[in-house]
Amino acid sequence: MDKLLQKLSKMFGNKKNKTTAIVIGAGMRGYGYSYYQRIKPDRFRVIAVADPKKYQREKLQTLCGISDDMAFKDWREVVEREKFAECVIICTQDKLHKEPTVAFAKKGYHILLEKPMATTEEDCREIVRVCKENNVFLTVCHVLRYTPWVRKIKELIDSGAIGDVVNIQHLEPVGYWHFAHSYVRGNWHNESESSPSLLAKCCHDVDLVCHWMGERKCQRVSSFGHLSHFNKENKPKKAANRCLECPKELESKCPYSAKKIYIEDGIKASNTGWPVFVLTAGPPDIENVTEALRTGPYGRCVYDMDNDVMSQQVVNMQFTVGATASLSMIGFTGSVCTREVNVFGTKGEIRYKDGDESVSQVDFTTRRRYKHKLESKSGPLSGHGGGDQVLIESFVSAIYHKDFSKIDTGADETLASHLVVFAAEKARKENRVVTINEDMSFE
Repeated sequence: MDKLLQKLSKMFGNKKNKTTAIVIGAGMRGYGYSYYQRIKPDRFRVIAVADPKKYQREKLQTLCGISDDMAFKDWREVVEREKFAECVIICTQDKLHKEPTVAFAKKGYHILLEKPMATTEEDCREIVRVCKENNVFLTVCHVLRYTPWVRKIKELIDSGAIGDVVNIQHLEPVGYWHFAHSYVRGNWHNESESSPSLLAKCCHDVDLVCHWMGERKCQRVSSFGHLSHFNKENKPKKAANRCLECPKELESKCPYSAKKIYIEDGIKASNTGWPVFVLTAGPPDIENVTEALRTGPYGRCVYDMDNDVMSQQVVNMQFTVGATASLSMIGFTGSVCTREVNVFGTKGEIRYKDGDESVSQVDFTTRRRYKHKLESKSGPLSGHGGGDQVLIESFVSAIYHKDFSKIDTGADETLASHLVVFAAEKARKENRVVTINEDMSFE
């Protein structure tokens, strides 16, 4: 162990001004957070990576200058060693969050955990408990809380500009091809293998509603949902099991054609980023993508899958003091994740659509309308409206200064909003209203 520490010291110099990190899961999210090293090399350094996929592992090694002996196929190889970094960034698949998080928390690592925290209520509670028992700081990647528009809405609400909040209406338009990619063909298509679509896609959105409601706590939840269209009954006659084998007269008229999404709108349009690079274990070129469509799940007909997650769902919430909120998730939309929110108060209202340059406010007292211009975010970590960079900056700064007060998505806040999602799923499946008690149990 002494030799390892000496090697790290030689490689990275004085660590006094740097936060050192280990990345578990080198996919899109793990790679994105690691890129912060390029932006702030004097403050942040990724010194080890674990991922079973060689291409992704080596890509992150190249990005961060990680030597081969600090690159691992399995995170268990890492956790077996004595602690050698300050934090760990966990970006594994949803069902693989709990085990590494608990293991690294017991070793004393601060943790940045991709959302959702875990896929069951019990696992979420255990993660929070273990982190607290080991004095570990947990931040969950609800990146939207760190975006300019979310912060502006929160600022206006907290300032009293619209009086007391009485209702929030929130829309998450997933996007027709995005839903087909992620929730019909992709990693989140089947609840038993991943998680409900409400948790996978909209734990962000439930969290925002709870965030804007502030001290008001969600007390009652109902929910309704359905899986529409993507089933064998809607498969056209003579359609093949794979898009590349489908008759041209059918494939050309199908909006969910894998050939259209990944080759015509992807490779041929010089788009090798998301979602195209997800398909292959190697470089996302025409040969690898075509082979993936011939043999992998992303080339299968959307009407032939074993998908079972909701394609649309509504969640109704009642908070203390009588405030209400509604969330709608819809897979069949032209826009992709351009969220819309309306906040209604006793003295005014707020409206915003993701992508707008300003947040709109109406003041009932003065009869005036205001446009609050937002700061634009650009650059290599501008994802989620700049929220990705603000999140990793806040996390690194909190560790460096040992001051976690500016982190909005800690253990307790995240657990509270996740429990609302689990309550909503319980309400949908049992066709009833679920009550959330003060001790955060359900009835």
